[in-house]
Amino acid sequence: MTTDTATARAAGPAPLPLLVLGGGTELHTERGVECPGELPAPSAPDLVERARAAKAALGDRVFVLGHHYQRDEVIEFADVTGDSFKLARDAAARPDAPYIVFCGVHFMAESADILTSAAQTVILPDLAAGCSMADMAAIAQVEDCWDQLAAAGIAEQTIPVTYMNSSAAIKAFTGRHGGTICTSSNAATALDWAFEQVGGLGVDGKGTGKVLFLPDQHLGRNTAVRELGLTLEDCVVWDPHRPNGGLRSEQLQAARMILWRGHCSVHGRFSVEAVQAARREVPGVKVIVHPECRYEVVELADEVGSTEKIIQTIAAAPAGTSWVVGTELNLVRRLAQQFPEQRIAFLEKNVCYCSTMNRIDLPHLVWALESLVEGRAVNPIRVDPTVAAEARAALDRMLALPGKSSRD
Repeated sequence: MTTDTATARAAGPAPLPLLVLGGGTELHTERGVECPGELPAPSAPDLVERARAAKAALGDRVFVLGHHYQRDEVIEFADVTGDSFKLARDAAARPDAPYIVFCGVHFMAESADILTSAAQTVILPDLAAGCSMADMAAIAQVEDCWDQLAAAGIAEQTIPVTYMNSSAAIKAFTGRHGGTICTSSNAATALDWAFEQVGGLGVDGKGTGKVLFLPDQHLGRNTAVRELGLTLEDCVVWDPHRPNGGLRSEQLQAARMILWRGHCSVHGRFSVEAVQAARREVPGVKVIVHPECRYEVVELADEVGSTEKIIQTIAAAPAGTSWVVGTELNLVRRLAQQFPEQRIAFLEKNVCYCSTMNRIDLPHLVWALESLVEGRAVNPIRVDPTVAAEARAALDRMLALPGKSSRD
C-alpha cells in the first residue's frame, strides 16, 4: 500500500485521489509553499502509556489545550479542543491550574499567557511550532508601514485590525493605535466597528476612513467584499518588501482596506481548479472552505466559515451527503472518521497539513508532561508585561464587540 493510499483510507471514502505530499511547486502562486513530507507515523504505544501516567500524576495541576489542527495522538490528551482564541479563554477560565500546556503554535500560547494570571505558566511543547502567516508580519515592518502611512497623510484616518493569527507584538501595535483583534468568526463585526471609528463605511461604501488589516490579506478581502459590501477595487495589498508597500500615493488615498501581504500556507493552496474538479467528479457535492482561502475559491464554495463553523456544518449535515473541505488535513481526516455516514474528502488533490502545528507531537507532549512531574516547566511562554498590556487592550476591545468573539 502506498503512503497516499494509506492516508486516503484513514480519512474514509475520498472521491478525490491524493498526490504525494510535497510534490511539485507553483512558484508564481501561493501554492509555491512545499509540504515538508508525509504525515508522521503514530507514536509508539509506550509513549501513550507514559502520557497517560504523567497526566494522571499531575491531576488538576495541568490543563492541556488541543487545537483542532493537532494530530489525533495529541488530541487524545487534550482537556479541551477548539480554535486559538477559544482555547486561550478556556485557559483563563481555569485559574486553579498552575500549568497550561498549549498544543498549538506560538502565537496561541502567547495569547493564553496574556489572558491567564501571573500565577499560571503556559508551556508550548515545541518552541519551533510557529505560524508562517504570523511570521509574515514582523513588528519592524508594521511600524515602518505605519510611518509611511503617516507620511502619506492617511494614518489619522486609518485604524488597524489584526487577525488572531499574529504575534503578541503585532497585537500590541494594534492596541497602541486604537485598533482591535478579530477572529474568522467575528471579522465582519470587528471591521464594521473599525470603520465606525473613522467615520463609517459611508454611502455605498464611499467613506474616507481606512482599515489596515493584518496579517492575512484573504480574510480581510473576503470579509470586506462579501460581508461589508466593499469592492475589490476598495482593497489594496501592502507588500512589506517593496518601497511604500508597492503602492502609489493615489492608490492609498482611494483605498478603504489596506491588506497586509500575508496568507496561510495551507489555506492559500486551495484552488479554483480543485473546486471545479470536485463538482465534476462528485455528484451533488458541497464545498466548504475557510475564509483564509483566496477570494476566487471562497466565491465558488457552498459554505464559508471558521474551523468551528466547518465542524458544526458537517456535524449537522444529513447522512449520505458529500463534502469536500478546504481546511487543514488533520481536521478533515478527523471529520471523516467521526462522520462515516457522509463522504468527506480534502478539497485539494495535493494535500498539505500545517507543518508547524504538527511539530507538537506525542514525544514533545510526553517530555513536557514528564518534566512537570519532575518539577520543571520546560518551554514557558512569557510575554513582556508592556507588550502584554497593550495586546490585552486590543483583545479587550474585541471582547466588547457584539456577538460571539470566542471562536475563530
